Amino acid sequence: MAGRIAVVGLGPAGPDLVTQGTRDRLAGAAQVVLRTTRHPAAVVAAGASSFDEVYEREATLDAVYRTIVAELVAMASEVPDDGELVYAVPGSPVVAERTVELLVGRAADDPVLDVEVLPALSFLDLAWVRLGIDPVARGVRVVDGQRFEIEAAGERGPLLVAQCDSTHVLSEVKLALDAGDVPALAPGRAVTVLRHLGLDDELVAEVPWEELDRCVEPDHLTSLYLPHLAAPVGAEVQRFVELVDTLRRECPWDRKQTHSSLRRHLLEESYEVLEAIDELDVESGHGYDHLEEELGDLLFQVAFHSRLAAEEGRFTMADVARSVHDKLVSRHPHVFGDVEVAGADEVVTNWEQIKKQEKGRESVFDGIPAAMPALLYALKIQKKAATLELGVEDADVAGPPLVDGSEHLTAEELGARLWDLVDQARVLGLDPEDALRAAAGRERDRLRALEQSD
Repeated sequence: MAGRIAVVGLGPAGPDLVTQGTRDRLAGAAQVVLRTTRHPAAVVAAGASSFDEVYEREATLDAVYRTIVAELVAMASEVPDDGELVYAVPGSPVVAERTVELLVGRAADDPVLDVEVLPALSFLDLAWVRLGIDPVARGVRVVDGQRFEIEAAGERGPLLVAQCDSTHVLSEVKLALDAGDVPALAPGRAVTVLRHLGLDDELVAEVPWEELDRCVEPDHLTSLYLPHLAAPVGAEVQRFVELVDTLRRECPWDRKQTHSSLRRHLLEESYEVLEAIDELDVESGHGYDHLEEELGDLLFQVAFHSRLAAEEGRFTMADVARSVHDKLVSRHPHVFGDVEVAGADEVVTNWEQIKKQEKGRESVFDGIPAAMPALLYALKIQKKAATLELGVEDADVAGPPLVDGSEHLTAEELGARLWDLVDQARVLGLDPEDALRAAAGRERDRLRALEQSD
């Protein structure tokens, strides 16, 4: 049996803010384990074990959280049927508690694992009292300081920034808000630092913005309140989106465009980005200005198509960003999940299989754009075949016979051979693009048949 786990919160400060419900559950537990002893109220579970050593052992916080959940489940399976394991976390179990989120998700997939989450006070309850504000009336958003640049993008405030546990985090918050032509907070503006709320050394103080990462000694009980931002974080992207909207409304050329009319512009800008990459010299830094410019032109195409779709009520630029974000998370289970890979080749193999399942396709060869240039089309098919370990060496598209040493062809020699083939096609009155496309199509069908016969 997987067992029962009750998750309780130790409140935001000392033992006086621990609820009676939490105390009762701790008293009746068969076993108690703390996420960490680094909390003022941990004394209410004196003698309990903790996961402090996991923080020292694992390389990343994500690994820490996943290890804690795995060990919790293992510990719960050893608790007698009439008892329960009590897992105690700082603050409230449902506020900024990644381990609880993972544990509840694990229980949803495991019918014999019973997880109960009890309510508790969080640091937010104290923060609103000390700040003297109603968070609902003010529309305050709570963001994670360790993910500030992402979670606060586009926000104008007010923001309560939690988990500002180091000077590094405060510096990253400053960098994000000071970026761009228009800083989000002007020099001289003050922000409110909240530290050790509910404890004897509680600090609620306004600090000059430019001194934030120099006059504050943050720890895991430190938060930051930003009442108003003069410009949103990620202001440059937001300004760009607004510019595209303005052009669409006021420019006669932009008003005339459709998804179809923009096709050639998208293709041209893509080729110009590729050309800029080819001209890039990484060692000297030459060409980066050109690449930046061309990527901006390509981004304009993405924003323009998003604007057209928004006018039809289909999706926005934000939806595009959210969609690709979620897709990348899903297709990288070796980064955001429990999957282990041996190397880059296995990453590609997993990617193709996940993509096949997501799209509901019968074959990894489905969905290859037919409008791709023939050489790229052929290469795409061969790469997908490689992820299935299907050989292409016995394909009936063989070119000129190889001569001695040609298995070590250089790019220049290969290019010369392809050039000669195109020239032969010209002399014979054949279209090499059509010929290669037809050959690639036949090979695709052969490989699909092999894939589905396994």
